[in-house]
Amino acid sequence: MDYIAKLKYGTETVELPICGAASVEEINPEEMYEIPDLAEALRAAVEEKAIASPPLKELIGPSDPVTIVVSDITRSWMHQGDILTLLGHYLHEKIGVPLSNITVLIALGTHRKSTEKEKEIIAGPYLYHACQVVDHDCDAPCVPIGVTSRGTHVEVNPLAIGRKVIVVGGTVHHMMAGFGGGRKNILPGISSRETIRENHCRALDPARPHSDARVGCGLLGENPIHEDMDEAAALLDVAFSLNIVVTASGKHSGLFGGKLHEAWTASCEYQRKCYEKKIRYEADVVIVSSGGAPKDMNLYQGCKGMLNGMRAVREGGEMLWLCKCPEGCGAPDYTAWLEPLKQGVLDSALRADFTIGGFIFYLTVETLRKAKCRILTTIDNSTARPMGMEAVTSPQALLEGMDFTGKRVYVIPNGGSVVPILDEAKPGTII
Repeated sequence: MDYIAKLKYGTETVELPICGAASVEEINPEEMYEIPDLAEALRAAVEEKAIASPPLKELIGPSDPVTIVVSDITRSWMHQGDILTLLGHYLHEKIGVPLSNITVLIALGTHRKSTEKEKEIIAGPYLYHACQVVDHDCDAPCVPIGVTSRGTHVEVNPLAIGRKVIVVGGTVHHMMAGFGGGRKNILPGISSRETIRENHCRALDPARPHSDARVGCGLLGENPIHEDMDEAAALLDVAFSLNIVVTASGKHSGLFGGKLHEAWTASCEYQRKCYEKKIRYEADVVIVSSGGAPKDMNLYQGCKGMLNGMRAVREGGEMLWLCKCPEGCGAPDYTAWLEPLKQGVLDSALRADFTIGGFIFYLTVETLRKAKCRILTTIDNSTARPMGMEAVTSPQALLEGMDFTGKRVYVIPNGGSVVPILDEAKPGTII
């Protein structure tokens, strides 16, 4: 069977010929609904379609100080600025809240500070120029609001206390928390560094040098990180939440408003139906793109493509991965763990000084052990090889020596979004 795979690589499209394979199948998200009128969708989400909640206008009055907690620039794929612009107009014109009473709090977690341009993108020009738009600082004094059943001491930004809090986030599969968005905008979003550390260190298996099997994409039941986040967010008095789901091309597809936990859960189910794809066997070869720019801007962000793609390849199989990384590895905390890896002490070092970037690095290295991986990238082999992959700089080099004859192949064009799920009921069956 001959086939040409067309995959995004940064801002380019790369064509890869596949010759002689027994089967080639693309794994793509379901065709998704696109919201035709975002203003009407926002109005419905905060009024008659509010989930497990009264309408927003019954929860907030004209004299209330309002804090809108919103995800940072790394979540710009959900175009939160468009939503915040509409929300700002609604609060000001429909409810009568003075713009001076509204603060936009960017839920940075431990991420870097936003530039002024990024703040304008995140909040949208309307609120950026009319309201206070501030970054959360996890190292600044935070307010304690309680302790979870797992012992996490929850401390949050003072701007979330004594004000009407609206949480706006994008719902997407997440490698640690099961799904992003919702409660994650509270922890880690606006929590102290110590609160974040206490929560995130639960990503490691307590009994062996491995990640915790209960932690991963789409996993919520018994996921210790998710359950701890959920408890932490419940300690804060959140008035309302808006949860955004987008298509693979970045168009708004779902907008779920209402009570924090319930509205977010509804958005997770919608995300799951669109992006989780059942497969009946693990392939000999998986060819996966992280999705092109901006999803492959760096290895820290782009590794999601590989992590998802590895779910579809058999043990000892082969992966070809496209992840351009024009910004290199991204977070300095990611590549800082190369040295402990080379020394053979990565697990013990991470347990002694847990960081989010460290865990994502750990998970990348752990996952790469499943199959042989060659990556088309600008990352140097001095970084790639210790992690367990071979870096090449051209499509020709990516295919060099590859023999597809008689093999079953999956092609995943949007690896950063699509989550293959093995159908255990029918192992080994060819679709």
